[in-house]
Amino acid sequence: MYRKSYRAWFECISGCGTTYPLNEVVYRCGKCGDLLEVRHDIEALKQKSPTYWAELFDQRYKGNEWPYGSAVWGKKEMVCPNVANENVVSMYEGGSNVFWADRLGHEIGVEDLWVKQCGNSHTGSFKDLGMTVLVSMVRQMRAEGKNIPAVACASTGDTSAALAAYCAAAGIPAIVFLPRGKVSIPQLIQPLANGAITFALDTDFDGCMKIVQEITAKENIYLANSMNSLRIEGQKTISIELVQQFEWEVPDWVIIPGGNLGNVSALGNGFLLMKELGMISKLPRVCCAQAENANPLYLSYLKEFMHFQPVTAKKTLASAIQIGNPVSIKKAIRVLRAMNGVVEQASEEEIADACARADRTGLFTCPHTGVALAALFKLVARGIIKPDERVIVISTAHGLKFTDFKLKYHQNQLEGITPRLANLPIELPADFNAVRDRCLKEIERVSK
Repeated sequence: MYRKSYRAWFECISGCGTTYPLNEVVYRCGKCGDLLEVRHDIEALKQKSPTYWAELFDQRYKGNEWPYGSAVWGKKEMVCPNVANENVVSMYEGGSNVFWADRLGHEIGVEDLWVKQCGNSHTGSFKDLGMTVLVSMVRQMRAEGKNIPAVACASTGDTSAALAAYCAAAGIPAIVFLPRGKVSIPQLIQPLANGAITFALDTDFDGCMKIVQEITAKENIYLANSMNSLRIEGQKTISIELVQQFEWEVPDWVIIPGGNLGNVSALGNGFLLMKELGMISKLPRVCCAQAENANPLYLSYLKEFMHFQPVTAKKTLASAIQIGNPVSIKKAIRVLRAMNGVVEQASEEEIADACARADRTGLFTCPHTGVALAALFKLVARGIIKPDERVIVISTAHGLKFTDFKLKYHQNQLEGITPRLANLPIELPADFNAVRDRCLKEIERVSK
């Protein structure tokens, strides 16, 4: 079933033509300094029909044949054919459910609204999709005799959790650099529990990113951030899986939060690859949503991407995307242009209220998903998203990682935010009549 002749390699995104094998430790073009991306032998992939690929992926989906039951490795030929199956490090990632948000959609006037629950994964975020590919490639290189003593990343939480878990499973040392005091307790405990060497630095994400790039450049430690395009290859399977879950029909819109911008780049790459192979006949429109306090892409979008200027990111509830100088900016702009994309921003109050509103309809959203939902509400209100269009919001992490944020919202303890949808326990004596009377009043209130 598996044909080893499928090939992939690194190639410079600038078009200068520089290429590298995937098993070389390299992140930027040695000729022009630009980022690299993974390229595939499209002609070899085209030797099989679009129907063949769709049926093969459906046959493998959530099955038990190693490693193809993973929703990432089930698409191995289009992701990373260079890794031998015995070196794959997988935790059955992908295959997350698509939540039909019919009640929320009805409230805002979009009847075909869905939320892709990427947080329903091993470490609770979509970062697992990319980390399985990167750590597997490291294991492959180590098996080939390359000296890679450890893998490192800068993180605001989710990347470090995924790296630590996959390295622990593979028996490879992991090093994570976190901005001290800017990561939630559930996110901090994940790399600690998985045995990662964890540094909490007195800086923000961009400061951590600067240090990890210096260390990996000088010490032969492998870099695991999204400037390493192996991560993008795993994350692009979100696109393939989305259309697969809708019987290979393409949605009209996909809305995704953006920080370092590897996620929107990956999303677009998946759709563009399927289009090139003839698996889909159209592309969806994409909205990349940013927090107003960390919005360099949005500011560039207002100038039609003619100029880009990094910003100093301010504190935001969406801590994982508190990034002012995203490394994947060129890749993201290219995808947005190719897919007639838009960029929207959300204030802190809009983020918090969007989470609470979605939670009231059965979801349990992280603040980054709140950014995407707030953008959705704005686009619908302005008539950019039409009532009859199919819209998919990408939920990037599990809400249980952010219980402190949720509790503070309902306790009115978030600075500068008035919680319009706060809901707290009702404290009463253990008296039947008092409880019954209050029950009836509350039922009447919430039923209005």
